Amino acid sequence: MNAFVSLLLRVLAVAVTAYLVGGVTLAGWLPALVVAVVLGILNSVLKPILVVLTLPVNILTLGLFTLVINALLVLLAARIVPGFEVVSFAAAFWFGLVLSVVNWFLNRVG
Repeated sequence: MNAFVSLLLRVLAVAVTAYLVGGVTLAGWLPALVVAVVLGILNSVLKPILVVLTLPVNILTLGLFTLVINALLVLLAARIVPGFEVVSFAAAFWFGLVLSVVNWFLNRVG
């Protein structure tokens, strides 16, 4: 049951973030569900590899390059999931940043 509630919170976070960030369109709740699952998989499988590969740059930027990695993963999710469109890198950057804040807020409340 806890995993189901967590998934619903992630879907809600994706939907709210897509509403708040300009340049990101979401075609409905089903694409929001798929985006939540795909981003979860990408963040657990691909993100650690990218962080290790870009460790020198990440150290030089004091960890801020992780935001660029998040934006690239959002762009990759937009390529994978039909019904989820991101128009630019800047929109993906803000989507990743706002999604992190919304997820944090929903985890604190829920």
